[in-house]
Amino acid sequence: MININIENEYSRLKTVILGIADDLGVPPKESDAYDPRSLYHIKNNSYPFEDDLLREVDSFHNKLIKHNVDIIRPDNINNCNQIFVRDLGFVISNLFFLSNIVPNRYDELKGINDTLKNLDVGVIKLPEFMHIEGGDVIVHNDKVFIGTYTEDDYSSLITARTNYSSIDYLKKMITTKEIIPLELKKSNTDIYKNTLHLDCCFQTISNDKAIICPDGFKNRKDVEYLINYFGENNTFIATSEETFELTSNVLVISPEVIVSSAKIR
Repeated sequence: MININIENEYSRLKTVILGIADDLGVPPKESDAYDPRSLYHIKNNSYPFEDDLLREVDSFHNKLIKHNVDIIRPDNINNCNQIFVRDLGFVISNLFFLSNIVPNRYDELKGINDTLKNLDVGVIKLPEFMHIEGGDVIVHNDKVFIGTYTEDDYSSLITARTNYSSIDYLKKMITTKEIIPLELKKSNTDIYKNTLHLDCCFQTISNDKAIICPDGFKNRKDVEYLINYFGENNTFIATSEETFELTSNVLVISPEVIVSSAKIR
């Protein structure tokens, strides 16, 4: 059995599900893209080839092994992008929630079915009208930060992945933690006006330190709240260029080790 418990994003990581880059199929067409970053790279002929992605995921795998992290891999689903496995579910304390993801990504869930059967707890499946993806959930001890979008055009934005219904549900279910919604920018087509998930613009890296990308948030008050909560001297504020490069999208393996993109210096 796999024992689960997550109280924050920076404690020693013991076990993780790492995505795979096998059998992605042919590169998508513009009409197939369901986020503006993919669309941007398709239009600019910079969408990565499968071999490039395999090398990058293998490099990440080796880093995790080096730091004694046990790795679980999804079962391979042919012609399916299974790299972003974080979005498929999330853990708060010792509860595992299966994400309600956008229909374009349903096939990805099949890849983790066997893993879910081996958890030491049951899997909580939210009602279908509660949309949420794991990248929008950041657990920080007595708080849970959740990226969301609440405008009336939510249903027309495929990039809006977490709605307020799911947040209301979590507030009622998890009474030992404060659930804090944070509004994100959303656009189906403009990469500079869209934040796909909360971890694309915010990440905690220790008990009192965080990376914040102000350009990713819809409301300035949410940015000010985070800066005030962690303290100006403890927040690393990303520029617009750094936000575009997903500077906050890091993985903390332990309080001493953070894995980031090679582009981040």
